[in-house]
Amino acid sequence: MIIKRGIIQSFSASAYTASVLLFEATSHFLTGIPVSNALDGTSAVTGALCAVLFFDEQNPQDAVVIATFANGTNGLPAPAPGRVVFVTGFRQINAATINSGVTQTVTLAGAGAIPPGALGVIFKAFFTSPTVGAFITITPHAPADSNAYVTLGNIQVANAYVNGGGLVQLDSNGQIDIKASMGNCTVSLYTHGYII
Repeated sequence: MIIKRGIIQSFSASAYTASVLLFEATSHFLTGIPVSNALDGTSAVTGALCAVLFFDEQNPQDAVVIATFANGTNGLPAPAPGRVVFVTGFRQINAATINSGVTQTVTLAGAGAIPPGALGVIFKAFFTSPTVGAFITITPHAPADSNAYVTLGNIQVANAYVNGGGLVQLDSNGQIDIKASMGNCTVSLYTHGYII
């Protein structure tokens, strides 16, 4: 086995293969080389430097692109923010009672496959309240304006449930705030993906 450096010429997301120009073969490039599942279209971009693992050096098709990287001058690949990663659903909050007017801070990063450094999460939340009109807001921790983020509610019938889902940003510590308004609320929240 040997690892060689190259430059990505193209990437096929449907076949998960790439065309690669090896540094020592400047007039011919390899086509249909499998790409590691750790890479995606935001990192396997045309012009990105790459590392290709050859299982059999005599057979150039018996290889896999295992990494992409920048060399300091081309700036590639710098994955654009906003890549979505789906993970198995995980209950972050289970029937937590939040009193009316109170904000509860929850750390989501580091639990349920949400990594530190995640910019946001995909969530499902539901709550109940004995108070008609109660609602919750879900925001990044300590937002300047909580009205700019997710609101679930208002309870139409006492002790009914309101379900919802969406995306919410995380602060730099991987935290969100949930605030109950107009009544005490019993809240559950699941995550099933993140944005990085």
